[in-house]
Amino acid sequence: MVYFFQEVTMDISNASRFLHSYNRIEAQLKLIHGVKAAMNFTDLVKKCSDVDITVRRYAAELIDYGKLRNAIVHRSAGSTDETVIAVPCDDVVQMIEFIEALLCRPPRLIDAIKIKPVASVFADRPILTAVEAFREKWQKSLVVYDHGTMVGVINSYGLYAEIEARVKSGDDINHFFTGTPVRDILHESVLERYVIMSQDATVFEVFVAFEEKKNLLAVIVTENGVFGEKAISIITPSDFPRINRYLESYNAKPF
Repeated sequence: MVYFFQEVTMDISNASRFLHSYNRIEAQLKLIHGVKAAMNFTDLVKKCSDVDITVRRYAAELIDYGKLRNAIVHRSAGSTDETVIAVPCDDVVQMIEFIEALLCRPPRLIDAIKIKPVASVFADRPILTAVEAFREKWQKSLVVYDHGTMVGVINSYGLYAEIEARVKSGDDINHFFTGTPVRDILHESVLERYVIMSQDATVFEVFVAFEEKKNLLAVIVTENGVFGEKAISIITPSDFPRINRYLESYNAKPF
């Protein structure tokens, strides 16, 4: 990376801005890793890369900025005072301020995806209602409510598998569609393929969820991230382009 140092005789505000962001980033990294004692900045970045997706994505830049920080300031032997001896260019300052914002004030999920209608069905309604909802809404997951409380989720794959099993066993399929309530096909194991998140979660937490849980179908967003609350949005990989466009407004690297 080329830094293009500016003349030291000019305004050193860029150096002050750089150091301010650098110090805040270092403090945030220590919080992430739970470090209280002094640690080499490069080692700190590498350790945090294992647990934080933002650090992982900008690790190379952060390591470069750690080296740059040492080039910007100079501490005389036996002194605790630091003197600015170089000034970073505007692009570098803007980039480290951007990374600081992502780490210390990460973009919220709700700001990126907004609130969108969530397909749902009532637990006491017949299975046919769910079939019709899947056909009309073109969504692969339906949130199930019982008196306003989320009690489960059904997905199209599970429903079709249930129908197939009933047909093979010789059950009266018409009765299954019209006489069986949705609650009868709710399976707790299905919830293992969903994650509930608060509307205040960061966009990066969504990517981490899909990265760590390969069989994840969707992230269900509620006000406080509590199962039972009303779903205000459902995030699937098909939403990634929209989230990336939102991140592009911050000049963030797309996922």
